[in-house]
Amino acid sequence: MAQTQYTFDNPVTRYPKVSPPKDQVPEPGSDAELEPPADHGEDTYVGSGRLAGRKALITGGDSGIGAAAAIAFAREGADVAIVYLPEEENDAQHVATLIGEAGRTALTLPGDLVDPAFCADAVQRTVDAFGGLDVLVNNAGKQVFCKDITELPDDQFDRTMKTNVYAMFHLTKAAVPHMSEGSTIINTTSVQAYLPSDILVDYATTKAAINAFTKALAAQLAPKGIRVNAVAPGPIWTPLQPSAGQPPEKLPDFGAQTALGRAGQPAELAPAYVFLASAESSYVVGETLAVTGGMPTP
Repeated sequence: MAQTQYTFDNPVTRYPKVSPPKDQVPEPGSDAELEPPADHGEDTYVGSGRLAGRKALITGGDSGIGAAAAIAFAREGADVAIVYLPEEENDAQHVATLIGEAGRTALTLPGDLVDPAFCADAVQRTVDAFGGLDVLVNNAGKQVFCKDITELPDDQFDRTMKTNVYAMFHLTKAAVPHMSEGSTIINTTSVQAYLPSDILVDYATTKAAINAFTKALAAQLAPKGIRVNAVAPGPIWTPLQPSAGQPPEKLPDFGAQTALGRAGQPAELAPAYVFLASAESSYVVGETLAVTGGMPTP
């Protein structure tokens, strides 16, 4: 049953516990085929003009946390460009439709972020379409479990680094020249940066790197009036998990280790991104905002 956006429901039971089947789906997964489906706030998020006139680019905006952020940004008044892999076109078109229904302009940018030229092109096309860029959300990520480092393929380690870290660098480098005072950059890190899983060596490494990148860049850009922050999700139910993000035997209990005893939903992350993109967070710089269901972070 759909929830209203702001209620005083018990957070333990506000969303049902995810009980997925012990199945894997082909990478990168699809929101349309995710079982049980994720909640991106489609029926609940209500905007209040907090991002009116903003021009945003969100990577991984077709599904999961990126989709929830894209929907919320649009309902807060922003035009939104979303980057995604070509095989995720159906999910992306669904999000684009919701952006349009919010009365904002959607720009869909299919491509592979491991290509530096595509990163630069995505930024330029956003600037051309919207007349500028003032919010960059580096959210796209690759996560594939591996139980033994001696069996971790070199190409998987390389692609995880390029997707999660290199793409963030290339996109940010291309975006900053177009940004002015009041612009914001938000990077998606993870609780894995603090509590790394033994089966996610490459993924956890990238998330720790994103934390350091965020804090260093925040110090560099703050004097220019550009704020850089990060969001650290805990276990969130997205297509990333059943598409080799977790071993099949762990899927039925995904999120049970949190203090709330359940996985989070993408809709529960969207307000964090809205806050960091809005002027309400004007004194928040170099921060990593943890949304982990109670899993501890420093």
